[in-house]
Amino acid sequence: MSLSKVFKDSMFKNNPIFIQLIGLCSTLAITNNLKNSVAMGIAVIFVLVMSNGVVSILRNVIPSKIRIPCFIVVIATFVSVVEMILHAYAPGIYGALGIFLPLIVVNCCILGEAEGFAYKNKLIPSLVDGLGTGLGYTIAVVAMGVIRELLGYGTLFDKQILPASFPGIGLMGAPAGAFILLGFLIAGFKRIMESRGE
Repeated sequence: MSLSKVFKDSMFKNNPIFIQLIGLCSTLAITNNLKNSVAMGIAVIFVLVMSNGVVSILRNVIPSKIRIPCFIVVIATFVSVVEMILHAYAPGIYGALGIFLPLIVVNCCILGEAEGFAYKNKLIPSLVDGLGTGLGYTIAVVAMGVIRELLGYGTLFDKQILPASFPGIGLMGAPAGAFILLGFLIAGFKRIMESRGE
């Protein structure tokens, strides 16, 4: 399998949010503004790429019977690195992401890639798969963040975009709005994939 196919499949055909419907908890919770969405996307990309790489390197050393706990330890290590960096250099984002940052450890998207791909493949394809999956996740959360912040508050990155007189659609800032919007985005994404014959 070519690296470009691995990358495209992990980003689009097997998109963790729009196709596999995994990792939805953080997607629904942190996408009420674009800054949080971008930060979470970058964190997930970093953790996915690094943990996929380590799992792939150690795949012949990790005993099959304890592979899941080993994966969790590897993932938790990189999540801790992200937490410490954000806590030190971006405390506002660290506070905004709250509990959803440490929950990356048990994000099905990351654990699923370690189990389903990195444990069975060599280093370079595993890194490419991690990058593709992370970008697929990021596309989803950024799309949610843009729409929710723009329609809910009239801003992007906390800068006023729509006229100040725009009242904002309160539903977009609420959890119910996140569910509704995600449903529309999933339907739209699947329609695009079907029209491309995927």
